[in-house]
Amino acid sequence: MIKKITKESMGKSNLGWLESRFHFSFAEYRNPNNINFGVLRVLNDDIIHPKSGFNTHPHQNMEIITYIIEGEITHKDSMNNSETLKRGEVQYLSAGDGIFHSEYNLHKSKDLRVLQIWIIPPKKGLPSLYGSYKYKEKQRKNTLLNIVSSLEGEAPIKIHQDVNLYVSELEKGKTLDFKVIKNRQIYFVQIEGTSLINGNEINGGDAMEITKEKDLTIEATTDSHFLFIEMKET
Repeated sequence: MIKKITKESMGKSNLGWLESRFHFSFAEYRNPNNINFGVLRVLNDDIIHPKSGFNTHPHQNMEIITYIIEGEITHKDSMNNSETLKRGEVQYLSAGDGIFHSEYNLHKSKDLRVLQIWIIPPKKGLPSLYGSYKYKEKQRKNTLLNIVSSLEGEAPIKIHQDVNLYVSELEKGKTLDFKVIKNRQIYFVQIEGTSLINGNEINGGDAMEITKEKDLTIEATTDSHFLFIEMKET
């Protein structure tokens, strides 16, 4: 079963320095019927304007993945990590027993666009993890790149929860197939461009909840950039 969620139906916020589209209930977007999809608790499509960002703030008992779409993000945290990442690169933070961090767009004129993804950990109080990975465009071009997995998985980035994140930049007219394991489900995000998912159109900014499907056929009807999160059914 495929349920399409259009970008127009999502929660929205504009704080001047930050423009957000909320896939799930978050901040001023309150929707008790849209809290999560399985262990996926938050997915925010954020545009952070130049010379602004999130001041130092705490997190705990959440696994946070940031996927950079455009611009550059500068991160600092209480574990003495500090770095700047750009398009296609990934930052992850497993805030088990508590961590403080900040995220900024320090560029003078260019916007920063990111996907902020929060995953519920398998239990509370797990050890804090931080890291990043500077994936190259060729690694995701016309193929599925597994950017995040569980600790038992094969992705370069590993978190505590049993999830897999995949990304791709697929050229117009090309197709990818993905086998869905029994009792697993998928949250699919079309970042840029347009695709057909098992014949169902999805446009930039839209999402899909995918359950009870055995196979996915992803066809790029324009140049297409997408991400999806694969997890246990709930």
